[in-house]
Amino acid sequence: MKDLYSFLESGLLEKYVVGDTNDAENNIVENFISEYPEVQSKYELLQDNLEIISKLNAVDAPKDSLNFILNSLDENKVIHFHTHTKRVSIWYSIAASAAAILFATTAAFFFLQNQQLIDENQVVVEEIFDLRSDIENNNSKLESVMKQFMRLNNPETEKYIIRGNRRAKNLKTVAYINPKEKTSMIEVVSLPQLPEEQCYQMWAQLQDKMVNLGILDAANTDLRTIPYTENALGFEITIEPKGGNETATIENSVANIKLQNNN
Repeated sequence: MKDLYSFLESGLLEKYVVGDTNDAENNIVENFISEYPEVQSKYELLQDNLEIISKLNAVDAPKDSLNFILNSLDENKVIHFHTHTKRVSIWYSIAASAAAILFATTAAFFFLQNQQLIDENQVVVEEIFDLRSDIENNNSKLESVMKQFMRLNNPETEKYIIRGNRRAKNLKTVAYINPKEKTSMIEVVSLPQLPEEQCYQMWAQLQDKMVNLGILDAANTDLRTIPYTENALGFEITIEPKGGNETATIENSVANIKLQNNN
């Protein structure tokens, strides 16, 4: 996993997306994309961001050019020739009108295009700042996930599956304890439904007391950090009033487990 983290930090994936890599680097990136879902997810995000920027830079011809031209032409500005003048042909009038229309069309087109480009450039700048912010947030989330992943795969991390007793047969949580780094994490797999006025609360068991580790929520199944308790003998899960309790109600215990390093 160290190689994966180094790869994500190297910026090689970003260079690959914009086509700034050689064949050897392409092979490295494509191997990581095919092997790691995290890289695949970031690759797809970068592609989406690049596509957005490309679309923002595209310039369409103004849709209202014709109306603008027609409104801009003043009938009094068209050159009129007296019909009684034999030397002036009707073709001169047509040519003059065509020249006036062409000039007005060109001027209107460039004016509208310039205004549209100014507006679109401002939008692009704002979108780029938003995209940078999104990328930074996603990188921060990815880094957090990577740190948790590394903790779970640390040889020093001990895994404890906590199952419910007969009062909560479907209860299952997984605790990850690393006594060396002094970190604790909990993952809620399943919690039987309780009445609205009750909740599940987790405790760390010490020699002479129970330490509150927080309320367990069936709606929050994400791996999350819980307080690390030094010299804990085990874990206990009890049913408490909604909002939690200051002291554990041992008679309402629904699950418990002893820690291996204290057996």
